[in-house]
Amino acid sequence: MTVGDLGAARDHAHGGPLGGVRSNYPGPTRPIAPDSHLSWWRRILPVVASHRTVFLAAIILSFASLVFQTLVPSLLNGAIDHALVTNNGTLTHDVEMIVAIAVAAGVTGILSRRYLYSTAYNVEADLRSLIYEHLTSLSFSFYDRVQSGQLISRANSDIRSVTMYSTFAPQIVVQIFIGVIAVGFMLAISVPLTLVALLVMPILYVVGMKMRRVLFPISWITQARLADVATIVDENVNGVRVVKAFAQEESEINRLADAAEGVAWAYITDAHLTAVWSPWIQNLPQLGLGLVLTAGGLMVIGGHLGLGAILAFNAYLLMLQAPFMMLGQLVMMGQRARASAERIFEILDQRTDIVERADATAWPGGPGRLDFSHVTFAYGDGPPVLNDFDLHIEPGTTVALVGRTGSGKSTVARLLPRFYDVDGGAISIDGHDVRDLTLASVRDTVGVVLDEPFLFSTSIRDNIAYGRPDAPLEEIEAAARAAHADEFISRLEHGYETVVGERGYTLSGGQRQRIAIARTLLANPPVLVLDDATSAIDVRIEEQIHDALAHLLANRTTLVIAHRVSTISLADRVVLLDAGRVVADGTHSDLLRTSPLYVQILSQAQGPA
Repeated sequence: MTVGDLGAARDHAHGGPLGGVRSNYPGPTRPIAPDSHLSWWRRILPVVASHRTVFLAAIILSFASLVFQTLVPSLLNGAIDHALVTNNGTLTHDVEMIVAIAVAAGVTGILSRRYLYSTAYNVEADLRSLIYEHLTSLSFSFYDRVQSGQLISRANSDIRSVTMYSTFAPQIVVQIFIGVIAVGFMLAISVPLTLVALLVMPILYVVGMKMRRVLFPISWITQARLADVATIVDENVNGVRVVKAFAQEESEINRLADAAEGVAWAYITDAHLTAVWSPWIQNLPQLGLGLVLTAGGLMVIGGHLGLGAILAFNAYLLMLQAPFMMLGQLVMMGQRARASAERIFEILDQRTDIVERADATAWPGGPGRLDFSHVTFAYGDGPPVLNDFDLHIEPGTTVALVGRTGSGKSTVARLLPRFYDVDGGAISIDGHDVRDLTLASVRDTVGVVLDEPFLFSTSIRDNIAYGRPDAPLEEIEAAARAAHADEFISRLEHGYETVVGERGYTLSGGQRQRIAIARTLLANPPVLVLDDATSAIDVRIEEQIHDALAHLLANRTTLVIAHRVSTISLADRVVLLDAGRVVADGTHSDLLRTSPLYVQILSQAQGPA
């Protein structure tokens, strides 16, 4: 998927109910450089370059502002020598020139900062969008092994470190270049005095390189430990009910305290190293100033240098010190940015396991026949979950998958819409291998209601219309009635405009499940997968939903992951799984007569839910 495709998808989402008002932010126009062998800043460069007009304006204005500043000591030199020392004129013209130049320097400086901050925050928005777009393209297997807190940290603090350096480092480089101009003015005043002033420069270079090597490891550790804290906070917020249910508040507080202490250690170590090395970079130029004052004073006393010249020289020397005082900050920012960039690249360089083929075509439509042909599958390096799984479902029929925990039922539901790809065999819809179809068309064709319903922190109406943002309220209400959700929604104070809490926890489990069912019914997919979709609903409501579902499922191919007899009764056919393969196939009554394992599973399932 290209950035353009992702941008289009993003724009579509912004126009939907969850997106609210369409954003004025146009989105990233350039991705990072894909070559992982490039240095980190060269990989970020295309993103920064996409804002080159404003960025270059900021750099040019910054350069102009600093150039104006370099003119002031030269004017001061002339004013002192001609107006004060020789008493050959007045200071009026010189003062006017200095004020005019100061105003010009101020105006260009203000504009430069404005454009620079604009670039910085736009680059930050681009990087955050690129990460999010990439995350949406990654397979379920990636999320199986990566902690959400790590992703949150890399999409926030790591990006901020990279963007601040990427945009402000060039300005510091401009300052250093202005230092070169200042050296030119110094040479024009006195070559010997300039050589004295530059004696400390080789030492500054050595110290800067040493500082860079020392700070990088601790910068990486700091960012990693910040991510650990974000992970713990994320887990505790999302798992607060479990924490409180087991009275583990103190344990979790201690766990967070340990992680916070690790962050504090990293920051303190970083501060210690900075305290050791920064004074060298900041104070070595002061040594040069002392040498200049000593040598320059002797030259003035000896009549080899004018008073205005020595004052102007010192002004240029102070101007030269500013870049070196910033050099320490540049090194620190650079190492933090490098560590953060490499953590960001770990995400952006991830390749999805589910790859859409270049010649993939959209599902052309059809009655909805499903074929699982000798499918084998395992999660990662784990043991096989499905082993030679073979199942063929005729269009318009409802098949219930029954089996013990771990038999592979939910895995079948995840493989059909290509949340994962099979390791062997094939899955087909109307004779088309799902790997030959576009992902969008497969997932439009196959609607899934998972056993753990997820709701967004927005209105009930928006949650039901998530798959069809433009659906009219009448159709949304019809889907809710079919899922028997309209009854409790109508009793809420704001009805369909009621905003649910995070993950929908202001609603009961059964209410969340009914909204999830309504969301899928509104999308009206030709193939439907109910992955234990009524497990959180009490028996009375389940029977009401089944009455509606029985009518709605009549003309679509449906795969039902079932435990309860009431759910199995929806099916035309029951398939029994064990150890990842089909061990029995028939009607409910047939399996009751012929399969002791089926009877055993049903008897266990009718216990407390």
